[in-house]
Order: sequence, then C-alpha cells, then structure tokens
Amino acid sequence: MKKIVSLIRRAVEDYDMIRDGDRVAVGVSGGKDSLALLCALAKLSEYYPKKFEVCALTLDMAGDTDYSGIQSLCGSLGVEYHIKRTNIREIIFDLRKEKNPCSLCAKMRRGALNDLALEHGCRTIALGHHNDDVIETFFLSLLYEGRVSCFSPVTYLSRKDVYQIRPMVYVSERDIRGAARRNNLPVTESGCPADGITKREDIKTLISELEQRTDRRLKTRLFTAIQNSAIDGWKI
Repeated sequence: MKKIVSLIRRAVEDYDMIRDGDRVAVGVSGGKDSLALLCALAKLSEYYPKKFEVCALTLDMAGDTDYSGIQSLCGSLGVEYHIKRTNIREIIFDLRKEKNPCSLCAKMRRGALNDLALEHGCRTIALGHHNDDVIETFFLSLLYEGRVSCFSPVTYLSRKDVYQIRPMVYVSERDIRGAARRNNLPVTESGCPADGITKREDIKTLISELEQRTDRRLKTRLFTAIQNSAIDGWKI
C-alpha cells in the first residue's frame, strides 16, 4: 500500500486535488479499486500537510448487498461510512431493459453519489479510476466516439458545486490488485448483469494484446501521450 499512497500523493499535489480543511468523500463500490483508494487516502490524511477528513460512501445498486466487511474496514481506519440503498439496477435492467447500460448507469450513479456526498457535508468526491482506466477510456473515446478525449484528474461540477477527483491516475491496476490481495481487502462482488461483457473489457483485451506485440512500456507511452495531448485537465 506504501507505493499506492506515494503515487496518490504525487497526483494530489500535481493537480491540487485536496485543499486544507476538505472533507473528502470516497465513492466505495466494494471493488478493489475503491477500497485501495479508501485505505490509501485514509493513510495519507494522517500526515499530509493539508489537513483533510475522509468519509466513505456506498451506493447499493439493488438494495440487497452485504457491506459488513467494508463497514468493519472503515471502523479499523477510523473512517465514517454511509450506505444509500437505491433501485438503479432495477431501473436500468428490469424497467428500461437497456442494451448498452453502462453510460446511463454511470450517469445515475454519479448523480446519486453527488447528492449523497453533499448530504454528508462533502464537496470533494474521490473516485477510484486508475492508470489503466485512463488509457482504456482514451481508447473507448477514440474507437467508439471518434474523439480524442478522456476524463480529467479533477472535474468541477458547477450545478452541484462539487469537485470530482481521481487520485489514482498514476496507479496501475496491477499494483492495486497486489495491494488488495496482500491487505485482505473485503472486495464485494459487483452483482452487475453486464460485468465482464462490456466494451471496456474488449478494450482491455486489445491493449493487453498490443503490449504483447510491442513491449511492457506501451502503457507508459500511451499515458504520456495523453498528458501531452492538450486534453482538457491533463498536463505533463
């Protein structure tokens, strides 16, 4: 976890993600990424020069998931934890029967998470997107939308007056997977009917194949290209 904390601190400082006195809400889905982010930010808050508080928030997509393991983790970290039961999964898959559910699901989850964060006094929301997500999102935009685009490390949402930050943009999924295993993080199964069969999974496979055909520095070069591309919010 030490390496992840170090890389998160670097991203926080490079993009001025956290201000003194902030109350930072971590969106905790139950997956390895958000749990690693929660642990690392909680650790960083202990000694970072800018004092900030961490709060963990979970949206239960169907209202029936057991998050007791995460509750225990938050207790050991001394982090406040709140769960909001929703019917998002029912709306998307049962009522609307979306064939391509990811976009609408992400939009609904973002809106619900923003509201929940404000409800608990947080105007900075930390999301668990990592370095691999950056590269995959770039490819998704390029190949499926015909745009050179990607999410930003910091996004200001003026309608809600909240900041979304992504402190793990320098952290690889491989490092997160290892940290989750070594620290026995209470990873909770997603329960999403579309899990593992999305366009993002196709892009992940494509990038892996390109790595095998070129070399293991491919992702590093792609990430540098994104930083150099003048995409909004990115810098080298």
